[in-house]
Amino acid sequence: MRGVVFDGKRVQVVDDLVVREPGAGEVLVAIAAAGLCHSDLSVVDGTIPFPVPVVLGHEGAGVVEAVGAGVTHVAPGDHVALSTLANCGTCPECDRGRPTMCRQAIGRPGRPFTRGTGPVHQFASNSAFAQRTVVKAVQAVPIPKDIPLESAALIGCGVLTGVGAVLNRARVDRGDSVVVIGTGGIGLNVLQGARLAGALRIVAVDANPAKEAVARQFGATDFLTSTQGVRDILPTGADHAFECVGRVELIRQAIDLLDRHGQAILLGVPPATAEASFLVSSLYLDKSVLGCRYGSSRPQRDIALYAELYRQGRLLLDELVTARYPVEDFEKARADAEEGRVARAVLTF
Repeated sequence: MRGVVFDGKRVQVVDDLVVREPGAGEVLVAIAAAGLCHSDLSVVDGTIPFPVPVVLGHEGAGVVEAVGAGVTHVAPGDHVALSTLANCGTCPECDRGRPTMCRQAIGRPGRPFTRGTGPVHQFASNSAFAQRTVVKAVQAVPIPKDIPLESAALIGCGVLTGVGAVLNRARVDRGDSVVVIGTGGIGLNVLQGARLAGALRIVAVDANPAKEAVARQFGATDFLTSTQGVRDILPTGADHAFECVGRVELIRQAIDLLDRHGQAILLGVPPATAEASFLVSSLYLDKSVLGCRYGSSRPQRDIALYAELYRQGRLLLDELVTARYPVEDFEKARADAEEGRVARAVLTF
């Protein structure tokens, strides 16, 4: 079968991948569409260290082909959106409703694929850039069949991370002020999360002025090409500042933009060894810097919620799918994503 494989030096679209059958508590999914996220590109450029060879992709949706023993919540033929959280469901963190903190779901890459005589790793417990993939049952979330799979694919990472960061981690409230630095796939979802939460002023910041229209479509009340003008709009600072790019100088700017009791939420992914600095005294007025993994999400609950908000016309998905590419055109999709020409490139099989 076809898939996108990174061997540590180059990315190839191959046609000789094999995936094993699902075991107990697992689901085999035929991928219909998968979003190209910057985390996939970060594996290729080394920002995110990962063992190779690896099948890339982690934001997908498709149709269940087979289920292993004990799986009852989905059946062959069901449409599902996939999450990256292969959490155990039994540890203290899972029991507290914090599956993103499950230690079984971090740093344990499986190898359900083979190519030739050698095993191939699975990225983010998902590997949606393959015609078929095997995931834990908890990762396969059923969705209504009237939701286009190309749109549903984006729920599994961009929406869960961006909207979830607003609603679950930052807990933005009605009337709050929000600054979003970077309006790519994650930033746009932060914008619509802030809109859903009832934020009063939502300031989008992106160096590319061509992104203003889509930023406003997703919820921005104001648009700037740098953070320098934020204080003109919010003289005392922001209640929440989301850094969605992954650059340490922008992390510093997010912290400097906070009002009293404000919080900076870090969503961008800088290199693993990157260090950021800030004035310690600037935090004394109850300011906070928050990390956020995967929108602090609970996928079985959140994916169903976002799917219903989409059906009601309150959550934008179709507007995120700005370009579609057959998987064979991965390099074109990659170039367009790296150059910022698309909000989200979607690969189809």
